[in-house]
This record gives sequence, C-alpha cells and structure tokens, in this order.
Amino acid sequence: MGRIFLEHPGGSRLFQCANCDTVLTNRGQLISTRFTGATGRAFLFNKVVNLNCSEVQDRVMLTGRHMVRDVSCKVCATKLGWIYEFATEDEQRYKEGHVILERALVSETDGIDDAHE
Repeated sequence: MGRIFLEHPGGSRLFQCANCDTVLTNRGQLISTRFTGATGRAFLFNKVVNLNCSEVQDRVMLTGRHMVRDVSCKVCATKLGWIYEFATEDEQRYKEGHVILERALVSETDGIDDAHE
C-alpha cells in the first residue's frame, strides 16, 4: 500500500473523524445542522475532504427518494455519512453534491485562526 494523500481545509473550527482525528472539513462549509442520520443528529456540508465513497445507491429517506453514496474516512474506513448525488423531488435538489456527516461520528476542534495571517 502507498502513502495516503490527505487534504487540509484550514479554518478556525475543524470537523474530524471521531475514530482517528483525520480532518474532514471546517465550520465555514457547514450548511445545516438540522438533519437526521442513522445515529441521530447529522450535519449537511458543502465540501468535505479525505473521504472514500461507495457505489451509488437508491435510498428512500424521510424526505423522499435519493441517489446517494456512503462516505467513509480515507484513513480508518469508518463510515461517516453519505453524499447526495441526485434527488427525485425538485424541492430536495439543493442537497445534490453535498455531504451529510453524522454528529456521533465526527468531533469538532479548534483549528488555526486565519485572521492572524
């Protein structure tokens, strides 16, 4: 196996994999905290890095039918949530291309304050 290349999004508040502390995204990418996942509360993000994605799956959720891919940590392979590929209902299309991370599977920590640069 080769070396794993990881990205770092920067920011003063970071979200990390709760299992291995791999940085995933920052608070600036957070769209909504009002989602529900398999483990309870979940967050919707615009951009998340350091993920591996599954094959596309057709899934019926509380808000309708969606085409999604499960996402897992690139380092430890812990399943963290999913990415919306396609929503069948027009009012759900805003989710397309965005990532759900389950709150119980990520941790939020201090990053670097960008204002001092």
